[in-house]
Amino acid sequence: MKLCTYTANEQTRTGIVVGDAVIDTGVPGTMIDLIRDWDSLKPGLEAKATTEEGIPLASVKLEAPIQRPGKIFGATLNYHSHVEEGKKFGGGDAPSRPGFFTKAQTSINGPYDPIIITKGTKVPEEHVGHFPDKIKAIFAIAESSTDYEIELVAVIGKGGKHIARGDALGAVFGYCVGNEVTERTWQIASPQWSLGKSFDTHAPIGPWIVTADELGDPQALGLRCYVNGELRQDNNTSDMVFPVDTQIEHLSVGMTLEPGDLVFTGTPAGVGVANMPPKFLKPGDVVRCEIDGLGYIEGTMVAES
Repeated sequence: MKLCTYTANEQTRTGIVVGDAVIDTGVPGTMIDLIRDWDSLKPGLEAKATTEEGIPLASVKLEAPIQRPGKIFGATLNYHSHVEEGKKFGGGDAPSRPGFFTKAQTSINGPYDPIIITKGTKVPEEHVGHFPDKIKAIFAIAESSTDYEIELVAVIGKGGKHIARGDALGAVFGYCVGNEVTERTWQIASPQWSLGKSFDTHAPIGPWIVTADELGDPQALGLRCYVNGELRQDNNTSDMVFPVDTQIEHLSVGMTLEPGDLVFTGTPAGVGVANMPPKFLKPGDVVRCEIDGLGYIEGTMVAES
């Protein structure tokens, strides 16, 4: 089943996407409420999906499926191809254990909403000297360094703590497409990545959530990112260093995963910073991210006013 959050007639509700139509779930509250009560709601929603017509999808505004997740995690260096391209800048081999950073709730953005290039993001000159030699020249001249990262996003369902790897995929409600937008200068200038990963609008997700039972194997999905129609990233989730179940197992050791929490599961090679010269985003650029079986999201970069 495909589940969305949409706005029509100035009301924001949850819906079921069937073909080119959206059917209102009739469930009060947000997508997180729906996920929390999924076991009891699922039979009725499946019946709705086969008996009701709904309204044209083109007549509504699709919002981020989860608008205020309790927790947002991002996996670091989780594609073999991305590890290899990082070696251009002195990076090492693939990590021996999963690594994560967090993103702020306010970074969440709709699947087709504008993405802001924040003003005042140039790294102060005195900070550039602390950067690794191979990237000093890049950031010494960069007015901003907003970058794209296509990612498979796992949406937590039942969740829990100390989830065994064999049970981990059962804790996932579904999946959606994400663009883990990153302000590279702030990522590197801070000892923690979270600041450079948490700018407003820098976590577009959607266009809907495909439930785990409908999607199937999350480790067999092609994913592609285009900037102004140019293919920049083209890979498959089978290239992950740590698959989704391992990531869920690792995260749940230290904290309880709850309904609606999001896990950005890593990005493959082809990010803007890895090019020589780097291909950072600028106002007017259109970034499209698509994943097999999940659809696509697309946002236009805009300068902060």
